[in-house]
This record gives sequence, C-alpha cells and structure tokens, in this order.
Amino acid sequence: MTKSILERRQLRLLLAATAGFLGIHAQVLAQTDKPVTPPIDLTGYWISVVTTTEWRLLMVTPAKGDFLGVRMTPAGLKIADAWQPDKDEAAGEQCKSYGAAGIMRIPGRLHITWQNEKTLRMDLDAGIQTRLFHFEDAKTTADEATLQGHSIAQWDTSGTGGLKVVTKNMRAGYLRKNGVPYSENAILMEYYDVVRERAGELWLILTSVMEDPLYLQQPYTTSVQFKKQPNASGWDPTPCSSNW
Repeated sequence: MTKSILERRQLRLLLAATAGFLGIHAQVLAQTDKPVTPPIDLTGYWISVVTTTEWRLLMVTPAKGDFLGVRMTPAGLKIADAWQPDKDEAAGEQCKSYGAAGIMRIPGRLHITWQNEKTLRMDLDAGIQTRLFHFEDAKTTADEATLQGHSIAQWDTSGTGGLKVVTKNMRAGYLRKNGVPYSENAILMEYYDVVRERAGELWLILTSVMEDPLYLQQPYTTSVQFKKQPNASGWDPTPCSSNW
C-alpha cells in the first residue's frame, strides 16, 4: 500500500478514534432495531503487514524493559519489570498477550465472517483465538472477565464509514509480548476501515485506543494494517506462546 495513502487514512482514523474515545467511551453504543447495511465489507481472510518501524516490536519478543512509546504508571512499571515468560508458561498463562488489547498486534491472519445477522466473528490463527463483535448490547453468560472481553460494535456514520468497537470486561493481560500490562478495568476502542488501492488491493486499517488509568498514564494509541487474501492459503493456527 502506498505510504501517502496509508498515512492520510491512519491520521484521519486516529483523530476520529481519539475524539470518539475521549467523548463517548463511557457511553454504551446505542443501537436501534432498524437493520443497517454495512458501509464496508470486512469478511474474508486478511494477513498482517508489519512496517519497518514496528519490526522489532512485533516480529520478535521485545527485550525486557523495552517499553518505548508506552507511558506506564508506577504500578504498571512494577508488573512489566517483573515479567518472566518462562514463569507465565509454567503457570499456564502463555495467552496473556493474546487478549483483545494485544492480539491485533501479533503478526498473523484474520478470518472474518458473520456468525449471525447481529454478530461479526473474527478468528485469528495467532493463539487460535476468536473475537465476537455484537451489534447490540447482548448479555454475556457470565460476569467474569474473559481473554477477549465483551465487544459492542457500531457502524460509524460520522464520515469515515468504518466500524467502531468498544471492548470491556477483559481479563488482565499484556499490551506487548514483553509484559506491558493492562488491567480488568481497561477499555479498548477500535476503529476498522477498509481502503482500496488503485491496483485493486484491499487493506484493512485498524486504529486502537486503550485506556487503563491503573497501568497507563494516558490513552495508548496504535495503528496496524492487514492485506486482503484471496483464500485460506497460509492459514496456520498456532497455540499461544510467551516467546517467539
């Protein structure tokens, strides 16, 4: 994807995401019973594309103490400094970086389908995880937090034409593979958008804003991109791992 197109779209989404997060994240995304025609088609197979600037953070496990770009509270730093991947593996907690707030930055493939008319399903081969985006405030079967949390989705009608997703009720996990933490009280706001290049290639752009006053000094904003694939070729379900 051309750099200029990507940068313009990421900037527009970032501004929209930040404004939306600060202004409406405390509200439940209101839904109506009227069916809404999706402004973009997210279904199909997508593969993550890692930029050169993100390579050292995404393609390998960052070194312990490498927290560049993340401003943590003293409580967050304490947890991150104590990170021990072997200890996580031994405790059966190797999926802590595969929760909703961290998994989209783990290189891999997505398969997006409609589970039903009000639920968008995203399967990820990294960690063999599944996320569900509910287009209504569906009640969960239990109040306890889960790895992927509970996500409420809404088509964005403010001009970007994408998908907004708010995720809460996440089990505590890692924003990065090297132990940067988020708590069960964290709130994740995501903006999904699809861009078509002149050559016809489709790109899925995701801008995320994470708020967690317990472990983060300020909202943590990231952007990643995925390229549309013609089929399931290369799909490689791989179990969670604390190390690469």
